[in-house]
Amino acid sequence: RLANRESKEELDITFDQKMKTNFATIFATLATATAFVHTSAPAGKKPSTSRSLFRDGEEGETNFAQVALASVLSAALLSSPLPALADGQTENFKLPPIDKSDKNRCSLISSNMGQANAARDKLYDLRECQLSGASAPGFDLSGVIMTKTDASKVDFKEAYFSKGFLRDSNFEGADFTNAIVDRANFKGSSLRGTIFTNAVLTGTSFEGADVEGADFTEAAIGSFDLKNLCKNPTLKGENPKTGADTRLSVGCVPSP
Repeated sequence: RLANRESKEELDITFDQKMKTNFATIFATLATATAFVHTSAPAGKKPSTSRSLFRDGEEGETNFAQVALASVLSAALLSSPLPALADGQTENFKLPPIDKSDKNRCSLISSNMGQANAARDKLYDLRECQLSGASAPGFDLSGVIMTKTDASKVDFKEAYFSKGFLRDSNFEGADFTNAIVDRANFKGSSLRGTIFTNAVLTGTSFEGADVEGADFTEAAIGSFDLKNLCKNPTLKGENPKTGADTRLSVGCVPSP
């Protein structure tokens, strides 16, 4: 655990430096490639728009320069990836109206269509539903939409929440042990006392969420998401059920 925590802190310290280096690499490559195009194209003549790359003479040289420009830019972008954002983090994300005529809407139903792409035959809308104390172990709830939903003390062990829109909801005391909660968004939700032991939380956002008393022991969290989570002022306390120190369970440096 100590080695794991030290490793995570090293990622935090070097993250900003890596991002700055990546951006510098992209701009430097762009400048170099642009200069290459200008020197390859003959003075006073417009670059050729011919489709032939290997055409003899000046046109061939210009075409080659254009392809080289595209190639080096692509290589720079691929070698300098930006952190992935969780689904639903768009500033003006708009949801459709709640279909309150559906009396069976507020039910935890597992999907059989493959959780990787959150595929379903219709929108899985659990907004404003009362689900406290329900049981959904191993359920595939990928792509679910929850806002102002009461999912406190729900058993979500080994469940799938890929691309879940889980904002402004109550997940207090819920158990996500061994769950797959990748690319989800808990913005503004209450996760006090929630258990994420050994859960996969890659690409998941906890921006503005209350995580006091949550347990993240052995959870898989991406370096970018870890950096943000460690800055969350509510990352403190102990889990009332497991007794784990919340901040230390993530691997963040203890608060002064």
